Amino acid sequence: MTLLCVSGLYCGYGANQVIHGIDLEADAGEVVTILGPNGCGKSTFLRSLLGYLRVRRGSVRFDGRDITALRTEDRIALGLGYVPQLTNVFRPLTVRENLEMGGYRLRRADTQRMLGKMFDLFPLLDARAAQKAGSLSGGERQLLAMARAMMTSPKLLLLDEPSAGLSPAQAKDVFGHVRSIANNSTSVIVVEQDVRRALAIATRAYVFVTGRVALQGTPAEIVADDRIHTAYLGDRSRAGQRQPVASSGTAGR
Repeated sequence: MTLLCVSGLYCGYGANQVIHGIDLEADAGEVVTILGPNGCGKSTFLRSLLGYLRVRRGSVRFDGRDITALRTEDRIALGLGYVPQLTNVFRPLTVRENLEMGGYRLRRADTQRMLGKMFDLFPLLDARAAQKAGSLSGGERQLLAMARAMMTSPKLLLLDEPSAGLSPAQAKDVFGHVRSIANNSTSVIVVEQDVRRALAIATRAYVFVTGRVALQGTPAEIVADDRIHTAYLGDRSRAGQRQPVASSGTAGR
């Protein structure tokens, strides 16, 4: 079932239009990866889904409902969750208090139930429950931010560069938890620069270039395109060996 359907989306900041007619879909239970160079509109696109930016043209449908004109708080109430790239935890608060803040809409009994669920899903956080968030490592803070966003059981979780600033070991742990989140019936859209790890957990991928979808398809189809190898994976030996399965804007569709 299609959970999110974005059609012909145009948006930006003031007079600066950043997103130019993007079409994108995410099904229930999917992990959708958005790749692309810095400044191509990936984070802007996520903000538009949350309602932080006004859509100039196009539409956003979520769980069968047109949410294009809804306020951010209404979109969150319908089941959207968001983890920004930086400044995504309350550092002076403990791990438990951060999670309780994430469940501020819940009744007390439901908050306790979700705390238990998050501690089961993120055992490390259970061990750090009384620790100040500011004293956690970068990877631990990222897990806390994800768990806090999950406190309201969102249908779709938006992650902006979850591996930013993390060591390879920390990034591996974070991406493992992203896959676990999807296995617990929450779809995920992840914007990411770590192409290999992002494609390894994805069921579908989009490549943005200058605010447009340049490529889309399954991870295998995206990897098969020599443009990905030369631009992101450092394999220039394949230059000129075009793969037919990932033609611009239509791979896997």
